[in-house]
Amino acid sequence: MKHDEIDRKLLEELAEDGRLSYVELAEKVGLSRVAVKDRIKNMQDKGVIEKFTVVINSEKFGKKVSAFFEVDVEPKQLQEVAQNLADNPSVASIYQMTGPSTLHMHVLVEDFQMLETFINNELYSVEGITRVESSVILKRFKSRTGYKL
Repeated sequence: MKHDEIDRKLLEELAEDGRLSYVELAEKVGLSRVAVKDRIKNMQDKGVIEKFTVVINSEKFGKKVSAFFEVDVEPKQLQEVAQNLADNPSVASIYQMTGPSTLHMHVLVEDFQMLETFINNELYSVEGITRVESSVILKRFKSRTGYKL
């Protein structure tokens, strides 16, 4: 799907502040409110805009430990293990990476005791997981919340 500079500007503005009204967006891109509404609806219908959401600072909401995991899984159990982990409320995101059986996962928990509990109870006990590597985030310099234009 082709997008012009106005679509790009609308997406940039919405990525910066998803609460902007159609009137405010229209003023920023030089179109009418109705034209902006139609463009945004079109981008939603085409799947360019998947959803509107809020970005929560996990640390300020009590999730003070953020860790990334590389999880190797038996190939025949990859889908089942990935879905099981995806359903866990501590898992912020999970992706299948290159290679037939590697999952990359971001986990948010309250403290290091909860991280240890997650590792022991939610990872090491899962049948099909063959290897787990973890890295704890010490400091966040930048966080991306979607595709940046």
